[in-house]
Amino acid sequence: MNRLQQTDLSKRISSKEEYKKELKSLQMKLLRLQRNLIDQNKGCILVFEGWDAAGKGGTIKRLTEGLDPRGIEVHATAAPTQEEKKFPYLHRFWTRVPKYGKIGIFDRSWYGRVLVERIEQFATQEEWMRAYSEINDFEEYLINQDYLVLKFWIHISKEEQLKRFKERENNPLKRWKITDEDWRNREKWEEYEEAVEEMLQKTSTDEKPWYIISGEQKKYARIETLSVIVNSLEKFLEIPEHK
Repeated sequence: MNRLQQTDLSKRISSKEEYKKELKSLQMKLLRLQRNLIDQNKGCILVFEGWDAAGKGGTIKRLTEGLDPRGIEVHATAAPTQEEKKFPYLHRFWTRVPKYGKIGIFDRSWYGRVLVERIEQFATQEEWMRAYSEINDFEEYLINQDYLVLKFWIHISKEEQLKRFKERENNPLKRWKITDEDWRNREKWEEYEEAVEEMLQKTSTDEKPWYIISGEQKKYARIETLSVIVNSLEKFLEIPEHK
């Protein structure tokens, strides 16, 4: 089953007013849940992956802007440094696991090993194939230690990505967001799509599922993502619905 191709990219928020109302409501709920997370001494880890220009940054911005900044940590994951390469692959992520009571957000993550490192051959076939079980063990350990782990793939069409790339190139304030690497990655769309499908198949479970979010309309993606987080936190923290 190709989960990406079966994702309905036509989903939309009908109006700006509806979007603002729903966004404010979800942000208020998240703020209350952040307090419950502290009171119950549990942790939350949110992983964001997706196509270049899919809207991960904008979604993370709306997620965090209503929260107490003392209780969140955002990690933008880049290529490992020379110092980080002296340790096992997952070491730099272990050191960024949030304390209990906090929300750790990863803009790109340990899944780079089975995505960009696989496609660009920064990891050997043995390394990235072994990574599936290593990642599953890592996340399962966190779950057993009272962490909620939520993983999001923000999905857009190849045509929408091209549109956004061109918009960035034509906007002086956003031109910095588009790089030669983005264009090179786009040329390997089909290879990345195959890698993403395998990642979803091998690392999604009932306890740590992948949520594929339709990102063709950014407003919809933000509301859908925040809704998943709110609903998941309420279940995780056993918050009665009326609260």
